[in-house]
Parts: sequence; C-alpha cells; structure tokens
Amino acid sequence: MKKTTNFHPNSIHNSGYDFQKLIKVNAALEAFVIENEYENLSIDFSDPKAVKELNRSLLFADYSIKTWEFPDENLCPPIPGRVDYIHHLHDLLQGEKNINILDIGTGATCIYPLLGVSVYDWSFVGTDIDLDSLDSAQDIIDDNGLDSKIKLRQQFDENDILKGIIEPEDLFTAIMCNPPFYKSAEEARGANRRKTRNLGTNAVRNFAGNNNELWYVGGEKAFLHNYLYQSSLFKEQCKWFTSLVSKKENVESLQKSGKKLGVQEFKIIPMHQGNKVTRIVAWSYQN
Repeated sequence: MKKTTNFHPNSIHNSGYDFQKLIKVNAALEAFVIENEYENLSIDFSDPKAVKELNRSLLFADYSIKTWEFPDENLCPPIPGRVDYIHHLHDLLQGEKNINILDIGTGATCIYPLLGVSVYDWSFVGTDIDLDSLDSAQDIIDDNGLDSKIKLRQQFDENDILKGIIEPEDLFTAIMCNPPFYKSAEEARGANRRKTRNLGTNAVRNFAGNNNELWYVGGEKAFLHNYLYQSSLFKEQCKWFTSLVSKKENVESLQKSGKKLGVQEFKIIPMHQGNKVTRIVAWSYQN
C-alpha cells in the first residue's frame, strides 16, 4: 500500500488499498488484481468487472455490508469518493442529534444510505425516479437487514426533485444529492469516450449508467437551480440542503439565486481526491 489520495481526514482510504485484505473478504477480486508499473498491486480501472469487484470488496471489508448486487448497466460508485461526501456532511452537522437524511437519486446501488448508516448510524430516505433502480436498492436493503434504517420513495414526475417526495410530517436534518452532470445522452457518451481514451484503452469501458443517472435536460446547472427553487418550498422541513457540484461556474449563480429566495447561509466545501477537485454546496434558510 502507498498513500496516493487526499480524502477527508476521517477516511480509511487515505492509505490506499490493501488488496490482500480485500481478496480475503471477496475471493472474486483476485482474478482482477495485477501488478502495475510501480510494482504495486492494482486493477485495470478501465475494466467494469474489476471496478465492481473492488468496490464490492471495500464494502465487505470496511462497511459491514454482506451483499451488494445491482445490474451492470447502472453506475458503479467509487466507494472512497462517495464516503467522502458522508464525512463532510458529518462535519456540517456537528451537534445534531437523531440525524435523518434525504438522498435524492439514491440509485440501484443505494450507496449513500449504506455508507451513512455504516459509518455514522444515520437514518435515510432514498428517492429515485426509476422503479427498477428502487427495486435493486430495496433488495440490497433487505439482504443487509437495513430496512429499519433506510426507506425508499419513488419520484413520479421527472420535473420535480423535492415536490412529491417530502411529506407534510417530514423533518430532515439534511438533503444530499449527486446530480446528473450532462445535458443529453450524446454529451454523456462523448465524456465517456474521453475518459476511455484517458485510461489508454478503446476496449471495455467502466462508464455505465442509465439516462437518469447521467443526464438531465439543461445539465447540472438546470438541475441545481430546480433543486434550489424547490428547496425554498420546504425551508422549514430541512435544516441543510446540499449537493455535489462538478462545475465551479455553477456555484456563483446558485449562490446569487439563493439570496433572492431567502437563503440565510451558503457554504462551499471543497473535496480533493487525488488530481480531482470537486465541491459540495450547502445552503440553509434557518439561522
């Protein structure tokens, strides 16, 4: 192992991957482990099967997950990056008790609820517009005995994010969201081709994902502004509204629009993961 990352200080992944440990909890990973040019154990990150087995192994080894099955066409989330959001959200919520999180777009993997329950024992409501994804997520919840901690709801209107989901009696400590980045299926395919070239292969790609996971009409900016507007309709029912934002130019317009809607506090939380820099934005209507 060697340190190659710059995750949140609470992350157990800052020291890299212990492949011997990971193989012990998931023998299927061994077939994909190779020695890289630096004579360290690794995998081919352009191989979707290898990536899926690596992340499954991390859940088994470090997060008390017993089984994690989902269709190959769905995105396979990188566990270290996903748990970083959880750690930063924990920092934001210091002092809060009985934390209840709404996860927008929980997906077939149910990844944020799984991590949040494992690391901080939070309770979750996960939402998605895709029924097949919710079915997959529910199977994961049931198989891991987490039904008392994670509930799922379907969003029936693709134009809505919070409307149709938040009920009058709901109170959430925070909402989290990893929004679609792209404006169209073609833009998403173009990005996938660039990523494949950057990994030095034209073979299989590790960039699956169905439409609602990858793109939204108007792209990330449109999604975020819709989310921001709808947050103003539920300002008394949630303390913090948060989202990942991949494009830094979207942050300023979000902050300006937030002031017009009565946002009292707006935070930008940087996330540094190797060479990748992204950020979480968080806003609250409460003092």
